[in-house]
Amino acid sequence: MLRTRHILFPYDFSERCAAAAPLVAAMARRFGSRITMLSVVPPVWQNSSSEPKTAAALYDPQRLQATLDRALVDEFSGIKVERIAQKGDPAAVIVAFAHHDFGRGKSVDMIMMPTHGLGPFRTLLLGSVTAKVLHDARCPVWTAAHAEVGPEYRDGPSPALCAVVLCAVDGTPKSVPLMKWAAEWAHAVGAKLRLVHAVSSVTDLPILKSERALQEEVRKEAEAAVEKQRREAGIEAALCVETGPIADVVHQEALRQGAGLMVIGRGALHGTLGRLRTHAYGIIRRSPCPVLSV
Repeated sequence: MLRTRHILFPYDFSERCAAAAPLVAAMARRFGSRITMLSVVPPVWQNSSSEPKTAAALYDPQRLQATLDRALVDEFSGIKVERIAQKGDPAAVIVAFAHHDFGRGKSVDMIMMPTHGLGPFRTLLLGSVTAKVLHDARCPVWTAAHAEVGPEYRDGPSPALCAVVLCAVDGTPKSVPLMKWAAEWAHAVGAKLRLVHAVSSVTDLPILKSERALQEEVRKEAEAAVEKQRREAGIEAALCVETGPIADVVHQEALRQGAGLMVIGRGALHGTLGRLRTHAYGIIRRSPCPVLSV
């Protein structure tokens, strides 16, 4: 059952978090969610010449709380927001809060946070905190390597009301519930659902006609298998099955479809389920739109 009543927004006062704020606000307004802004003071801090002198204030829990209380007031106007400052390992605190709300029994329905990637290197980087949260969190995690485009939504369509949701499936049995979840999400935001599946190359000599024919046969078999899963899920969605590296195929299809959100499976990030497991971070880093891992 799709539920987005409580959004956790880890906030570190960086430009990438500020850029993601309009997207978080749009999501909360669309689903009537409340937001918890969570800032975490690392247990040990050593001054660095690369950090501004004012950064020291953010390592004092009381000063951090005071600063947090004044953050993004206008951006989150009209939304129920709780601001919490804690001390500890950032990833561990974020996950603990998401699962238990610090013992208050009010678990989080979604975590929204940008990745570490910025500028020309944004497709290469994934912050360690984001990676740990993606690995450990049990709730859906929304990430955006390109969160700096967020302000563009201030005068345009809401990102929570994107026109196309692209769901990347790996062909394992877990693809069926993932398709259903993505279909429910797309319906909730009034978007069209598209499916994409990547097939690994089975030849080193694609120049040969016989090898190309073999590759096409493998692709068609994969397409038939995923199409069968789509029917089993009972959803309507166009399916794209292409040969190539997973991250490349998914990236190109997202661009082709103008996807506003990509959905991938949680089993793809840890455990033993699915080929996407070893490629999920690449998909997240390269995606031209936010990724929601469920």
